[in-house]
Amino acid sequence: MERKLFGTDGIRGVAGAFPLDPETTFAIGRALGHHIARTRKRARAVIGQDTRESGRTIADSVATGLSVAGIEVRSAGVITTPGIAYLARAERFDAGIVISASHNPWTDNGIKVFGADGYKLPDEIELEIEHELFTLLADEAAITVPATQEGTLPGEAGLRGAYLTWLRGNTDAGRFRGLKLVVDCANGAASELVEELFRSCGVKATFINCASDGCNINEQCGALHPDVVARAVTEAGADVGITFDGDADRALFADHQGRVVNGDAILLLAARQMKAHGTLAGDKVVATTMSNMGLEAALKRSGISMMRAPVGDKYVLEQMQKTGATLGGEQSGHIIFRDGEATTGDGLLTALRALEIVGRSGKPLAELIADLKVFPQTIKNVRVREKKALLGIPSIAQAIRQAESELDGNGRVVVRYSGTEALARVMVEAESEQTMHRIADSIVDAIQQNLGV
Repeated sequence: MERKLFGTDGIRGVAGAFPLDPETTFAIGRALGHHIARTRKRARAVIGQDTRESGRTIADSVATGLSVAGIEVRSAGVITTPGIAYLARAERFDAGIVISASHNPWTDNGIKVFGADGYKLPDEIELEIEHELFTLLADEAAITVPATQEGTLPGEAGLRGAYLTWLRGNTDAGRFRGLKLVVDCANGAASELVEELFRSCGVKATFINCASDGCNINEQCGALHPDVVARAVTEAGADVGITFDGDADRALFADHQGRVVNGDAILLLAARQMKAHGTLAGDKVVATTMSNMGLEAALKRSGISMMRAPVGDKYVLEQMQKTGATLGGEQSGHIIFRDGEATTGDGLLTALRALEIVGRSGKPLAELIADLKVFPQTIKNVRVREKKALLGIPSIAQAIRQAESELDGNGRVVVRYSGTEALARVMVEAESEQTMHRIADSIVDAIQQNLGV
């Protein structure tokens, strides 16, 4: 059976509406609590959230559900998603819960769950929790939220401090203290941590978009708009720009010339460094179906092979675990380092690792990735009313087949649904921009005619 609520990155929706209404979020907490309690008595969970206006209400509701199920709940307050993954594992919690919708608008929110090992839950466990949730929702008495709730904010500073201490221990900040940085915090979870992190590392940086009002997370800033930090870098004459998404599980960069540096380039940068230090297991990297063909070619020239996983850092990690790879990631900036203790994509860790490589080399970021020659690529989103099998619709299947036949190995077509939104994504790479746009438009037209809103 397919999951109805859990997508590729937890449960997401519009805050206040199903499944993020008070009754359902309380029931989610209870269902998750029952699952945890079956594996251990006196179980504990840690919860955290990003800066969205709705975060506190949802976190309080989920925490209450967990408590009713007999789970001790501790809050880290506003913290990054990977921060909760770290705390779940390192502080020996039985689960970690994050209230965040990552890069989505402030009106959305979500619930992500990590196990005691710091990894996102397997699909089959999410399905079990869903089954219990729908059973609870069918019982009106089971979803009556207690009148008194213990608040989750501001959370425990000591928990956030433990995460920052771990981050500092994963890098040699002395290697990049001389760099001039601009950091875009997306008015999100990084706003609460990154200034303290860089200050404690002795690094001076200019911070922008780090004043959340609950309604401005990701708003014309952050990893969704990397051009913002790129412009700021050129205006400040900085060496590197770093930009996070709302929950800081990914990071993008800008070089000193104001050019955006995406996750593909950071994978190349990290892969070469790790190979040189003997930590790139099997000389292989896991990327996704969306990563550019240019990355594959550049890695091959460095004697590194590239495997592709489905989109979603959860699935990148699964492929890494199957193959023993120690580096994987996505073009969007989710980078997973398994040569240490990280269990998920971590934007702050990615920033520190990338800065250390640049600092050690003594070369500009642009020079280190100059040989990455990318194929022209476009990604077009089509809002859909339902997610039917794309290849089961004749006109869409025909448009895709015609595109693949025309490219004949000199480009790629990837058509898939978003795991978190009602969108079909059409990605086309080709040797010329004209061909790329024409092919993408033909597939988009076919989807709109059949499934468009």
